[in-house]
Amino acid sequence: MSDSNTTDFTNPSTFILLGIPGLEAAHVWISIPFCCMYAIAILGNFTILFIMKMEPSLHGPMYNFLCMLAISDLVVSTSILPKMLAIFWFSSREINFSACLIQLYVFHCFSVMESGIFVAMALDRYVAICDPLRHASTLTNPVVAKIGLAIVLRGSIVVLPYPFLLRQWPYCKTNIIPQPYCAHMAVVKLACGDIRVSSYYGLFVLFCVMGLDVIFIVMSYIQILRAIFCLPTKDARLKTFGTCISHLCATLIFYMPGLFFSLTYRFHHVPLHFHVLIANVYYLMPSMLNPLIYGVRTKQIRVRLLWLFTHKGT
Repeated sequence: MSDSNTTDFTNPSTFILLGIPGLEAAHVWISIPFCCMYAIAILGNFTILFIMKMEPSLHGPMYNFLCMLAISDLVVSTSILPKMLAIFWFSSREINFSACLIQLYVFHCFSVMESGIFVAMALDRYVAICDPLRHASTLTNPVVAKIGLAIVLRGSIVVLPYPFLLRQWPYCKTNIIPQPYCAHMAVVKLACGDIRVSSYYGLFVLFCVMGLDVIFIVMSYIQILRAIFCLPTKDARLKTFGTCISHLCATLIFYMPGLFFSLTYRFHHVPLHFHVLIANVYYLMPSMLNPLIYGVRTKQIRVRLLWLFTHKGT
């Protein structure tokens, strides 16, 4: 018996997003924590951007990179959450083929940009700790602007083949995507024919782009730790290391689960509903936690935030 969702077609006009397969009855309840996470991400990142703009002392390289991180977090979460909530609340499962490709491009593009931002932050910490006397002259505003431009261009160009390759494949299996948003491998698995180019290119981006970012960050922190252990007193070592804690926490939240889920998605040993649910939580966690981490751990931001609340109260 033929099925309308498995009829041969080469250029689907729409895809069907299932949300969390197997948990459709609980979609409304599942939407509550996701909605709360999104609200915290929006409020937290806009607060970070507002404080950075209003406080002149927070216009240094690290804080400029933090602004870029906040913008990236806002775009990543906004690229998937509104459609996800529409599925959970209104069963709005259809998504146009072109809109699907745009969504996955924006999502993956800004994820790669975020990886580059963490590298830039590691570079800032390396110069600040290993060569503090040259920090101001090395990471000037023009240099920071060039680094930011390089991060944007790299993310835009590296992910650009994703939608172009996906547009050329025939789709003769199904137009059902068993998750609440379009991602590269989720769409690749629906295509027919020899799709190894898309699969291998996705692995290239994972290992040769983001993997190299991780290697650079690790090498930076090896040098940073060597410099810290050379400091004369324990208090000096703890104080210097404390300036890296926020960046380390945000980096671990971004990379560690991401590598795990990117690999498990290519295999079938994990129950689908569990993988989709946990992966969605992971993709929203950095956007929600980054402003909290930097707001709590960075004294200048914390003091400015408290001043805003107390000033408003008076």
